[in-house]
Amino acid sequence: MAKVELKQPIVDEIREKAEGAASVVLVDYRGLNVAQDTELRKALREAGCEYKVYKNTLMRRAFEGTDFAQFDEKGLLDGPSAIAISKDDATAPIRILSKTAKTADSLEFKGAVVEGEYYDSEGVKALASIPSREELISKLLGSLQSPITNLARVLNQIAEKGDGAAEA
Repeated sequence: MAKVELKQPIVDEIREKAEGAASVVLVDYRGLNVAQDTELRKALREAGCEYKVYKNTLMRRAFEGTDFAQFDEKGLLDGPSAIAISKDDATAPIRILSKTAKTADSLEFKGAVVEGEYYDSEGVKALASIPSREELISKLLGSLQSPITNLARVLNQIAEKGDGAAEA
C-alpha cells in the first residue's frame, strides 16, 4: 500500500472537519507543557471545538480549493501547527486559545479564517476580545429589560402614593 493511500483518510478527515466550520484557528503550540495542553484541550472540547495537531502537508492538501487555503498562501503551514475548529461559535476557539496564551507565552496564533475571512495574528488577538454570543444576548436582554423594570417601579410608587392619598 502506497504512503499516499495511507494518508488520504487523514486528509479527508481534516477536510470534513473544516467543511462548514465557522472558524479554523492555526496556532504554534510548541512549548506547552502537558498540564497546559490537557487544560486547553478540555476547555476547547467543552466549548464544542475540535483541536488537533496535523502534519502541514496533510492540512495543505485538505485545504486546497477552500477558504482555508489562505493559510498556505500566507505561508503559515510551516513549523509545528495545530488547528482549532468550531462549527457553531466562530470566536469560541479564539477566546479559549487567547486565555491559554496569557499563561502560556509559548502558544502563538499564526492566523485564522473566520466565516471565510482571513485574519493574521494581530487580527485574531482583536477577535479574542469579542464577547461570546451568550454574553451579547444577555447584555441585550439586560438593556431591554432595564426600561421595563424602571417603568414598573415608577408605576408601583405612583400606586403606593395614590393609596395613601385615598386614605387621607
